[in-house]
Amino acid sequence: MTITHAQLKDLDALIGLFEGYRIFYKQEPNPQAAKRFLTQRIVKNDSIIYIAYVNNQPAGFTQLYPLFSSVYMKSIYMLNDLYVASKFRNQGIGEALINRAKHLCQSENNKGMAIQTAFDNPAQHLYERLGFERDTDLQFFWKNA
Repeated sequence: MTITHAQLKDLDALIGLFEGYRIFYKQEPNPQAAKRFLTQRIVKNDSIIYIAYVNNQPAGFTQLYPLFSSVYMKSIYMLNDLYVASKFRNQGIGEALINRAKHLCQSENNKGMAIQTAFDNPAQHLYERLGFERDTDLQFFWKNA
């Protein structure tokens, strides 16, 4: 397995994984919009995307968004996306992607990393096994209609 920081050359491989991720979250497939969205993230450098390859096949990805903590006056990352293609699951790819993200946080001396996921996502046991603690703070979210 190879994990790399995704670049434009990885876009075609990334789109298939990204669409699988969105379908998991019950979104309609839209490869053209996915390509635009991912291209913007890479070109604008406003997220960090790691892509895992197994035998040169795209196997999974994670996408991190930078945030800041005013209380701690430090940077943090939001691990917003984590996806492993079904044929590559249970091979340690998700764990390797998370560990790569944790390494980034350590190398930048960030406060830490948050994970945003669905309440019923089966990967929650993986997050807890890798040292993430369930946040008990009250959270709110406003949706723009």
